[in-house]
Amino acid sequence: MTEATGATGPLSPTYYFLDAARAGRAELSRFRTDRGRIGDVGAARADFPALHQRINGRPLVWFDNAATTQKPRAVLDAMTRFYERDNSNVHRGAHTLAARATDAYEDARASVARLLGASSPDEIVFVRGTTEGVNLLAATLGRSRVGTGDEIVLTTLEHHANIVPWQMLAQSVGARLRPVPVDDTGQVQLDGYAALLSDRTKIVALSHVSNALGTVLPIAAMIAMAKARGIPVVVDGAQAVAHLPVDVTALGADFYVFSGHKIFGPTGIGAVYGRRELLAALPPWQGGGSMIRDVTFEHTSYSDPPARFEAGTPSVGDAVGLGAAIRYVLGLGMAAIAAREDRLARLLTDVLSDIPRIRIIGTAAHKVAVASFVVEGMRTEEVGRALDRCGFAVRSGHHCAQPALRRFGVESTVRASLAFYNTDEEVHAFGAALRDLTRLVRR
Repeated sequence: MTEATGATGPLSPTYYFLDAARAGRAELSRFRTDRGRIGDVGAARADFPALHQRINGRPLVWFDNAATTQKPRAVLDAMTRFYERDNSNVHRGAHTLAARATDAYEDARASVARLLGASSPDEIVFVRGTTEGVNLLAATLGRSRVGTGDEIVLTTLEHHANIVPWQMLAQSVGARLRPVPVDDTGQVQLDGYAALLSDRTKIVALSHVSNALGTVLPIAAMIAMAKARGIPVVVDGAQAVAHLPVDVTALGADFYVFSGHKIFGPTGIGAVYGRRELLAALPPWQGGGSMIRDVTFEHTSYSDPPARFEAGTPSVGDAVGLGAAIRYVLGLGMAAIAAREDRLARLLTDVLSDIPRIRIIGTAAHKVAVASFVVEGMRTEEVGRALDRCGFAVRSGHHCAQPALRRFGVESTVRASLAFYNTDEEVHAFGAALRDLTRLVRR
């Protein structure tokens, strides 16, 4: 396998039976200069078929983007084309469809590398999502570094997917988790974080953005503080990649994990970024086909990363969808997306803050467009059902972040989470519906 390079860095690997990855590489080339391009983000709403329907007789307002995002036509079409024309397993087939499928799969890997600012597609491992990615790292990085008496530092804001795998590891080897406290706004306390870092700290695992509160953590500073002590850092980027420009090289991240369905792609696909030298030092996670060099009954030698971590038949169609989703958002421009969503976040906060009997949970100065709140006198599931009758899709519950919510004395919240395709009109209508709801509570 050889690697081609382009003006903006490495492109897809070229396999011995491929014809220079013609179709996929031509499509990718259109986006090589788009990282800074401002697309027509507002008009992009028309690209999402699911948004144009009615729920309970009302227009759907999709405010559940932190759980999953809707998919643009470009993603749906790319997956349909793949299954209609190119469906095949990848890499070792000598026939045309195998070549096409491998093109598509490896071009998707190159798209992930471009999104994250990785130095090479070889630093990208496909997984089923953030949860599987964290479990992969806990089983490889974790088991190679963490032993009895050691510590893993994370934050109070973590999603359960970035707590439970590390907790399972810690319990199995006699280590322990050390959570970083957060202040009353929902931001981590850097002095408290610094105090937890010690010679016993073997791994730091951090969310880039809190899924429950929307807080954007000071991740660059936290990575730098850990790296000054030689501690590897795993970043859960599930809630960041669709909303903020991410550059893992500039951040200095050792590992960065995200899910495709959070960034307008399909479910069942995600990626782990790992610095090349760190991935090369990790043992395999799962055994099977595609991750080996040679197998005998006495010994197996393993492939280099990323293949070492991709045992078995990959989810090729979902990878194709993820690649299309990434090309879509890069075409719009991540800076434009972030700016639009920042304005929506401020509007949503202003609207909710003006409604009596609503308490916003998490008011950090730097947030994405997520508002977690409770309505005095109503259970969160009642609020969610009432809003659904008005066409608003929100999430009610603990959001797989129970430690974060318990820090604020609640077990569940209503969470409204926005994306660039949401509108000012939707936010104002949401506020009006909540005002009507709170008036009913007061009676």
